[in-house]
Amino acid sequence: MAYELPPLPYDYNALEPYIDEATMRVHHDGHHGAYVKNVNAALEGTQFANLPIEEVLRRINEVPENIRTAVRNNGGGHANHSMFWRIMKPHGGGAPTGALADAINATFGSFEQFKEQLNDAGNKRFGSGWAWLVMDQSGKLQVISTANQDNPLMDGLYPIMGIDVWEHAYYLKYQNRRGEYLNAWWNVANWDEIARRYEEARGVR
Repeated sequence: MAYELPPLPYDYNALEPYIDEATMRVHHDGHHGAYVKNVNAALEGTQFANLPIEEVLRRINEVPENIRTAVRNNGGGHANHSMFWRIMKPHGGGAPTGALADAINATFGSFEQFKEQLNDAGNKRFGSGWAWLVMDQSGKLQVISTANQDNPLMDGLYPIMGIDVWEHAYYLKYQNRRGEYLNAWWNVANWDEIARRYEEARGVR
């Protein structure tokens, strides 16, 4: 069954003033829409076409070599953005609570230190990519970054949250000020969804 572009869980302008309406329209309808179209085309007629995109990414090295790059880029883009829309919300921000907060404090020292590490990973990602909070196979949290639309599932890691640092995610509003965008992003973080993904990670590893 072909993948579909998921609707935004809020209006295009709902994340203002931190993420502008024009960016959300181009980012969701244009970029994410293209990833969905292209990964469907690449996988059509293969044994992977009916698998969840996350399973395809976990098995990326089994995907036929002639379509692997297209699936890596566009399937990764579909999975990454499907997560990205959900880990943001209007009137978000603040700090996590409960088990996720405890794990962040235990791993990084404090929430503020965690934010600094994730922002640093995003700022230092040369070119296009993502900054991630992931869980490894042992249950340990890590901050990493990936290039382009690579997803941590490709490396056996579980993505708990990721911030898009492609220029299309911020350039209309922030131009070359990626650091300003990263600082602003935390005002739309949806900690309920991120905590749900943390609990999911604990259950699937």
